[in-house]
Amino acid sequence: MSLTPVEHAQRQILQKISPLDDEAVGLDEALGRSTTEDATALRTLPPADNSAMDGYALRAADVKSAPTALTIVERIFAGQLPRRELQPNECARIMTGGTLPRGADAVVMQEKTRALSDTAVEVLEAVKAGANVRARGEDSREGDVLVKKGTPLGIGELGLLWAQGLSTVRVTRRPRVGIVSSGDELVEIGMPHGGRIYDTNSPAIAAMVRRCGGLPRKLGIAPDRLEAVRQKIETGLAPDFDVLICIAGMSVGEKDYVREVLTMLGVNIDFWRVAMRPGKPLAFGTKGSTLVFGLPGNPVSSLVTFELFVRPALRKLQGLDSAVPEVPGVLGAPLKKPPGLKLFTRATVKLEGGALVATPLGSQTSGALTSAAGATHLIVLPPEVTEAAAGEKVTLIPVSWAA
Repeated sequence: MSLTPVEHAQRQILQKISPLDDEAVGLDEALGRSTTEDATALRTLPPADNSAMDGYALRAADVKSAPTALTIVERIFAGQLPRRELQPNECARIMTGGTLPRGADAVVMQEKTRALSDTAVEVLEAVKAGANVRARGEDSREGDVLVKKGTPLGIGELGLLWAQGLSTVRVTRRPRVGIVSSGDELVEIGMPHGGRIYDTNSPAIAAMVRRCGGLPRKLGIAPDRLEAVRQKIETGLAPDFDVLICIAGMSVGEKDYVREVLTMLGVNIDFWRVAMRPGKPLAFGTKGSTLVFGLPGNPVSSLVTFELFVRPALRKLQGLDSAVPEVPGVLGAPLKKPPGLKLFTRATVKLEGGALVATPLGSQTSGALTSAAGATHLIVLPPEVTEAAAGEKVTLIPVSWAA
């Protein structure tokens, strides 16, 4: 079977995906999630003109020239309503957020005044109408669309909704993701190892799922026996899950049963093996509405393939931007590779002279997590490139597994 180009594999996956159905959640649970309907303002904010700072509310016409003395007729704090309308040559002492009295159209900063008495103040500079005033409806007006359908909710967007007194919002629900590891060499963390290795893939991939908004559930380790692998994968294909991630067992080894079991259980495999390094033994398929990913067993390969294929899929399921982020950079050291495979090299990046300079990590083995720890970006070299010199321009992909 020929190798599938990276870009072709990414397109195939995303073409199979539509956003999940929606649900109403509390605003506290909505950060980063995509709205499924317009959110409309229920009230006008601010509800009245108010002061942007501590000072004096006045009529700009009274202070066209300065210094000018004005009579203080009241004091207004935030949350208080003015008691009267200002008359010519009058002002009101006002605090930040205080509602402007009728007749006032400007606020002079306290620092631009001099107290004459408890009832009089001298304005030292001329003030124009609208100065230091937050106008009624400046933030929103009743009936305005505050957040459009399909918008990811950041702190600013949530602030708009909180300000309206809203407590819930409709968003795309989070994808439910089952995770299965396989291999006789693996043991659950917390159990006696007996010379075997602890399963780091399942918790690492679960953390990645959680970080990009999914709800992971680890289904355990399947020993390298056909029936054991079948039982675990069958559990992951239940309607409880939108996505199943199988880790390891995707290659051509004597005990690599995952691909065989997926076919046995009716999974339509779109592709198997991708023209990339690390991560070549990658599979993707579907059974009904369930997306099925077969990730390589080497820890770094599973992280890289998750970054490039699974993360975009999970984001699209949530109605979020599914593009793999790319930024321009410069190589900090030379790189070489054989032709034919697209290379993704773990690197650290520093800003030097206005450019992101990417230095490959010393170890690039895909079986040791030390080669992923400390990585902030992947350096991308196209299949046809065999070497790149220090200082050469390259494409960089920020990794979501970094702190």
